[in-house]
Amino acid sequence: MQNDKGVNVELFTPRKCSATNRLIKPKDHAAVQINVAKLDEQGHIISGDNYTYSLSGFVRAKGEADDSLNRLAQQDGLLKNVWSYSR
Repeated sequence: MQNDKGVNVELFTPRKCSATNRLIKPKDHAAVQINVAKLDEQGHIISGDNYTYSLSGFVRAKGEADDSLNRLAQQDGLLKNVWSYSR
């Protein structure tokens, strides 16, 4: 929540799981946030610029975290032909 000046006054800002779009609760101690750095053409890290993926404990407990991370990275153009929908 923001006040009249646009300053955040909320102590807790909830995160959403990147794989399922569910809210990650504050007591979900199995949740992780993974930051993948963006690179330039020479392979050097672009400072302060990264892709952020949040995975809930629910996704990790089901054993779907690696598959979800591959799917999200492929959608962002970081990987090619790694993940395909097959169920």
